[in-house]
Amino acid sequence: MIACIVIPGFELRAALREQPARALQPAALAPEPGREPLLGPVTAAAEDAGVRPGMRLSEALATCPSLVLVETDPATVELEWEKLLRRLEDVGFAVEPVEPGCLYFETAGVERLYGGVEPALKRALAAVGPAWDARAGAAERRFAALAAASVARPGQGLIVSDRPAREFLAPLPLSLLPLERERYEQLEELGVRRIGQLAGLPGGAVAERLGPDGRRAWSLARGEDENGAVRPRRPVERVAERLEFPEAVANEVTLRRGLAVLVERLLARDERAGRPPRKLALTARLVGGGSWRRTVTLREPTAELPRLRAAVAPKLAELPAPVTSLRLELVELADSVGHQLELVAEGAERAGRLREGLRQVRASIGAGGVSTLVEVSPWSRIPDARALLVPRDD
Repeated sequence: MIACIVIPGFELRAALREQPARALQPAALAPEPGREPLLGPVTAAAEDAGVRPGMRLSEALATCPSLVLVETDPATVELEWEKLLRRLEDVGFAVEPVEPGCLYFETAGVERLYGGVEPALKRALAAVGPAWDARAGAAERRFAALAAASVARPGQGLIVSDRPAREFLAPLPLSLLPLERERYEQLEELGVRRIGQLAGLPGGAVAERLGPDGRRAWSLARGEDENGAVRPRRPVERVAERLEFPEAVANEVTLRRGLAVLVERLLARDERAGRPPRKLALTARLVGGGSWRRTVTLREPTAELPRLRAAVAPKLAELPAPVTSLRLELVELADSVGHQLELVAEGAERAGRLREGLRQVRASIGAGGVSTLVEVSPWSRIPDARALLVPRDD
């Protein structure tokens, strides 16, 4: 079976780790600078006051004048999420992280170790820890497992195995489906508020009205996951260097010099074992509180100092405020230390380059970034219904 662990509002919970008193107050994650002024996750006290995630900032403050805005802290989010993943891996779970607050794993490899699916879910929740209010779900398909975890109580593991996934999903709200807000509103105007109601509609009509995303949501509502396999991550030892400034720095020249120092230190680390970096993450602690984080995926892995500086340095222009520290991390290293190119790539050489390109895309935008077009209804008059995009797993 496929198991899923969900931690609602993980970004807000991570940001409040150092100020737990605010978790009992009406609080919400503030919008990121330069983005649309929409709130992130909110606390239970804020929900009781009428504040909802995704609400506009002006509307939220008018609804709850005492609302506390918590600065986004992506550095802490990444740190806490990595700790949580490593705790699960230390007790035997091969996890596939989707985003901070959501992950999957197969139960087949741990059922014998812990004595069944339910004890395995309990052990996974214990490894996460009670402070996160995690929920777990298990089912034969990914979306059913995600839905089970989403409706479970904090600290509970819900197993969907005694009835078909479609019957379990039918009474659940549409908000569990991966749709944009405008699509939810369109469906609600049509009187469709439950997953079962969407599953009962003709697939062609849904695709014509809502497009490819609506067609995919319709397939999920019917318990037809297009990609059910769990692809565990390969645990790696992350290498990072940090530079503290004696006072807040906003000068880009100074920041670039500090970045050059960090790159030199990372390239000199023994843990790298001569492998060139493929993906790096630049993190800064802001003077007003919170943090800032950007990732850089290199087009071709390299350990050349000038090229690394040229790839990462432009991100410094995006800093929203003066910083008190910089941190550079090697998120992913290439497997090889070098290769001999051919003038004309053929056969195995071409296939190897293609696989390397696919790994490059996945490192940049995630596991679902590479898909294959599969023809399912070539006779359909609706173009979007003739084929589906199926994520590649090779």
